[in-house]
Amino acid sequence: MSATIISDPMMMPVPASAPETQLVAQIEVEFAKCDCCGLTEECTPAYIERVRQIYLGKWICGLCAEAVKDETIRTHESLITTEEAMTRHMNFCKKFHSSGPPPDPTVHLISAMRQILRRSLDSPRAVRSTPSSPTRKVKEIRPPGLSRAGSCFSSLAG
Repeated sequence: MSATIISDPMMMPVPASAPETQLVAQIEVEFAKCDCCGLTEECTPAYIERVRQIYLGKWICGLCAEAVKDETIRTHESLITTEEAMTRHMNFCKKFHSSGPPPDPTVHLISAMRQILRRSLDSPRAVRSTPSSPTRKVKEIRPPGLSRAGSCFSSLAG
């Protein structure tokens, strides 16, 4: 982990009788790099130490911490430890980073949109609470629809 200490002075205005501002506190901040995904966050040393105590000496970002918690909850039947959940998540992150970006992002996006469209067309449609067209009563008699008497291309038919 690379850490850089930054002193961040906080300025607070003094009552109107004194025209100057006074220095209230200096907050020590470090940049901590997540051991799972590599994200860098700005944190206090006390917070970094608490996270390391929870996650066995490793510093992980908030997003990865939630993923580790989710992993332990999701596999409640087998009761895995925090260490095992963290190992699983770190392996997932390594696989994700090693896969790299798709060779042609445009084709990848089009393919993903096609897949989403197909899934939405295959899934049953939910009943709308406020339909866009008026609903018909079950016993309402519908007029016959338009029907075709013959081919539109009579000269080609033969």
